[in-house]
Amino acid sequence: MIVRERPSGIRLFLLLRGSVLPRIRLTLLVNTLFATLVTIWHGDLFDVKITLTTIPFTLIGLPLAIFLGFRNNAAYDRYWEGRKLWGELVHRSRSFSRQCQTLIEAAVPASAQLGLEDIRVRMIYRAIAFAHALRHHLRNLHQHDELKPFLQEEEWKKSAGASNVSDFLMLQMGRDLQQALRDKQIEGCLAANIDSTLSAMAAAAASCERIKSTPIPFSYTLLLHRTAYLYCFLLPFGLVDSLGFMTPFVVAIVAYTFFGLDALGDEIEEPFGSDTNDLPLDAICRSIEINLREALGDKHVPPALKPVNYCLT
Repeated sequence: MIVRERPSGIRLFLLLRGSVLPRIRLTLLVNTLFATLVTIWHGDLFDVKITLTTIPFTLIGLPLAIFLGFRNNAAYDRYWEGRKLWGELVHRSRSFSRQCQTLIEAAVPASAQLGLEDIRVRMIYRAIAFAHALRHHLRNLHQHDELKPFLQEEEWKKSAGASNVSDFLMLQMGRDLQQALRDKQIEGCLAANIDSTLSAMAAAAASCERIKSTPIPFSYTLLLHRTAYLYCFLLPFGLVDSLGFMTPFVVAIVAYTFFGLDALGDEIEEPFGSDTNDLPLDAICRSIEINLREALGDKHVPPALKPVNYCLT
């Protein structure tokens, strides 16, 4: 995710970091060169004059702009829903940490110094592992070693064989809560509150998986791709008679808008990736880790992630 102040003046036109221009530069260049050739030849193609008026481009351009806007709205809805789900996960993780420390009874307060043998510490650290495991799952990463500091050795080895590590960890949470009930460390009505928090965390994870596994229908995207390309490459023939040498400049501006909107929709459609405009899952997971470690008085709290070249991953 790009994190920076809004540029002004000439910087607005020179910025590339976070811009969609690098994704479309080749297509935009080819389209502009084609428009330049059409202008030089004045619309002639193999000695055949291609005459087009602006009327068909007006009729096509307006619906195309509307549908591109509609698709981008749909893509942004997915992006914003993903951000709300991870915000919910941050909230539920903090609540879970508080509940484990205040509702599960023990002789001494929960502390990182007690280690993973203490059921409260084990469950809180497992919540950190759950956030990291969900991030790995959504980004198709294989970084299982990152979970090792938060899990017992045997549990960490078992989780390596799970197809969905976050779901496996949630099952382990339920078993630890059941053990606390058996050991009479918590009342049944209070355990139900913790279980409700765990269910909310699992629901957030499942909703993220739904977004990841259900893209915008490909046929809809393909139709917009084709229409945008046809429109921008035929546009010089409709403008050359009226605009003359200014045709390539106008075509470049129109093509930048249409190709840019198309590419931007593709980028934010999958909000859990690692592109510059995707959600900063690394930073969110680090925030959860910091909050929960600090709650246990851990002396090895990592620093918060900062943007690198204005990009927060």
